[in-house]
Amino acid sequence: MKNELDRLAPRQVANFLPHRYPFLLVDRVEQLEAMKRIVATKNVSWNEPYFTGHFPGDPVMPGVLQIEALAQTAAILGFASQPELHEQGGSVLLMGLDKVRFRRKVVPGDVLRLDVEVEQQRGNTWRVRGIATAGEERAAEAIILAAFQSPEAG
Repeated sequence: MKNELDRLAPRQVANFLPHRYPFLLVDRVEQLEAMKRIVATKNVSWNEPYFTGHFPGDPVMPGVLQIEALAQTAAILGFASQPELHEQGGSVLLMGLDKVRFRRKVVPGDVLRLDVEVEQQRGNTWRVRGIATAGEERAAEAIILAAFQSPEAG
């Protein structure tokens, strides 16, 4: 992932994450600049299983899943930036969240843009700022702290 504008199709996205349907919340990577920034998308479909109960007659993507989508996007950035860790079967742990805000409902038909930028990196610990937008409006945002570890450390 040396190229500043690398893109990942859905099948390639799945190679970077252990998650699978219905918990794989990133569909495509539009831009990736190793160690710096990633832009991904999630197409929010009527078929999402959580819409059955959240909420009948007024379906809304749960805010916690919007934050999970940002965390998955951050994991893709980390593994794409450290290919040796990914190839060895490393893992990523969510260490903390700060400044979490929900600003707009995300509903079926929305395309959630997931923009994650590295704020700080010390060893295998990353602090990133994630912003999810739907249309032109900010839907959710958070500071995410994550630790990447090799298989031996797990």
